[in-house]
Amino acid sequence: MTLACVDIGSTFTKAALVDPATGHLLATAQAPTTLDDVVTGVLAATAGFPEAPVVACSSAGGGLRLAVVGYEQLISAEAGHRAALSAGARVVHVAAGLLDADRLDALRAAEPDVVLLVGGTDGGEASVLRANAAVLASSAPVQGPSASARVLGGSGVLPRSVPVVLAGNVAVRDEVAAVLRDGGLPVHEADNVLPDIGRLAPESARTAIRAVFLEHVIGGGRLSTDPGLRSWVRAVTPDAVLEGVTVLARVLAPERVSVVVLDVGGATTDVYCVPDPDAEQATLGREAVGVPARRRTVEGDLGVSWSVEALRAAAVAEGLGEPGDDPLDLGEAAATVALRRHLRAEAGYGPGGASARSAGLVVLSGGVFRHADRAAVDRVLTRVAADAGGAGSVLAGTPVIVDRSYVLAAIGLLAAEHPHAAAALARDLLGSRQQVIPPVG
Repeated sequence: MTLACVDIGSTFTKAALVDPATGHLLATAQAPTTLDDVVTGVLAATAGFPEAPVVACSSAGGGLRLAVVGYEQLISAEAGHRAALSAGARVVHVAAGLLDADRLDALRAAEPDVVLLVGGTDGGEASVLRANAAVLASSAPVQGPSASARVLGGSGVLPRSVPVVLAGNVAVRDEVAAVLRDGGLPVHEADNVLPDIGRLAPESARTAIRAVFLEHVIGGGRLSTDPGLRSWVRAVTPDAVLEGVTVLARVLAPERVSVVVLDVGGATTDVYCVPDPDAEQATLGREAVGVPARRRTVEGDLGVSWSVEALRAAAVAEGLGEPGDDPLDLGEAAATVALRRHLRAEAGYGPGGASARSAGLVVLSGGVFRHADRAAVDRVLTRVAADAGGAGSVLAGTPVIVDRSYVLAAIGLLAAEHPHAAAALARDLLGSRQQVIPPVG
């Protein structure tokens, strides 16, 4: 038996043929993503694997757009933001405090696929969570004969009903969920993302967000009306990749190092970090929101094709060039800016936020690295490593591997049902000596 592990990306659909008994990578293939119906692209990418069942992840069509609504900006909304990133979502809006007409309009304008509603520690403040639920439930007129057709809206309405993941104060969870459902909004209940000050608990919300993605984005017909898609897709792509990075970190656990993955894509650039668990444990509880056990930042303005103009502007804003110039290799620009931003985000975690700077392994992914020759990758690494005090602090002196076969998503897809195969595939990635670039700096 073999499995076709497929990532349906914004530009290309990548397939890896894997033996789930051994974890051996047997073949790879790719085809352009067909956004009018992504199933066509999947069939093209797997045409050489006709007998293999498909398991897939997807970031096509922008992936999963999520808005956070929280009690206040610095703690509950930030906790929701961190939980959403760990779930593989692209956070398009964060609202804090009571939802008034202006905030509701801003939420509507962000066009989220899902709203993550948070607020209060368990047994703590509940008035804002109650009030925001009531606003969401009553903010839109009914479209059609049933209340299930309600949508969010202020002065206007979204084109579809927006599901809510409820992950706030559990003392009022049933009450708040009932208010939302009475307003016609689909609700997925989860444990509190911030059950106590300093303790971030994103996993239950992560599971609920994944369920929303599968039910409403994949199952909702936006990417394809073919029922095969729903049977294939297990997760949003960054969620699968983060799981793959976690497996990689477990394989490296005896070395007790932090793993950083830099994935430069056509539409976004993602940075993932799974810290050394021993070092992480020593710093937990020292910051009001809590330190995520697995970290991810996603930059929607740092793609090398779909958002290239925004990438150039971001590079200029970081002092890497002048307006009107095109001073940097695009991969270099995306890598430098994304790593700088990730480090700034980690700085907000307090004492537990130094994991990326102390990385013991960096994995490069995305077409800009996978399809480049060794010399071209070395040039990018050398330039990024020269960014002293910024992105260079992640790369300087750190072993670097290029995921040329793009197996991190496949490792994540295998992890739940075929953990031994996932670990074997991760070991193969680490053992591919021809892919290892000597330390830079």
